[in-house]
Amino acid sequence: MVKRKPSILVVNDDGITAPGIKVLMEEMQKIGDVTVVAPEGPQSGTGHAITIGKPLRIDRIYIYPEVEMYKCSGTPVDCVKLAVNKVFKGRKPDICVSGINHGLNNSINVLYSGTMSAAVEGAIEDIPSIGFSYDDLEYDADFSNCRPYIRSITKQVIANGLPKGTLLNVNFPKGETIKGVKICRQADAKWAEEFDERTDPSNRSYYWLTGVFQLRDRGEDTDVWALQNGYASIVPVQFDMTAHHAIPGLNSWSFDGK
Repeated sequence: MVKRKPSILVVNDDGITAPGIKVLMEEMQKIGDVTVVAPEGPQSGTGHAITIGKPLRIDRIYIYPEVEMYKCSGTPVDCVKLAVNKVFKGRKPDICVSGINHGLNNSINVLYSGTMSAAVEGAIEDIPSIGFSYDDLEYDADFSNCRPYIRSITKQVIANGLPKGTLLNVNFPKGETIKGVKICRQADAKWAEEFDERTDPSNRSYYWLTGVFQLRDRGEDTDVWALQNGYASIVPVQFDMTAHHAIPGLNSWSFDGK
């Protein structure tokens, strides 16, 4: 009996023509049968947004041989939803991989990331899912050192599965070598945001979002520490956002309406 190849859904948030998704697609072709559903243009920072109130379009395109590819007019999360419902027609792929994102999605960035939200949507659909990101924002970023780790991490997830409601957030450091992989927790950090105010030709103000990444966590078990020290970080992520530790304290409060 011939063993069936794993079916792999590839998505991203940088758009279907981004170099990162090409690298991810190429590595997934070495593992299984690949289907790509990605936004037709960049969707960075969209988080878990979905499209409502206007039509969604999904079109088959032919860029790379032997790969079934579709461009979507919506968000990364829309791509996963349409892939499951219309491309796979309710049949779940064996794994969903998102990326490779141009830029890190470590620490608090996971909340804003379209790359990670696509992977989260895969996990919501009970599909083992991984988000991959690389510390290089350049269009011509060199993903060579990421390739073997992407393959091995994906193979491990296919072989072992993931706990229900859990997915992996994988980030790679920039540099000629990667020392290895660290299983981490998400670092405590935030963005100190500012808005650069400018004036348009009509003398109306407009703003560019800027900010400084503020690390409040000096632990050596975090994704930030791993990346700063040359390791790839893997953080298991869950979409149940309940603060379970806060429930006992809240139960001691009085809600009698007085």
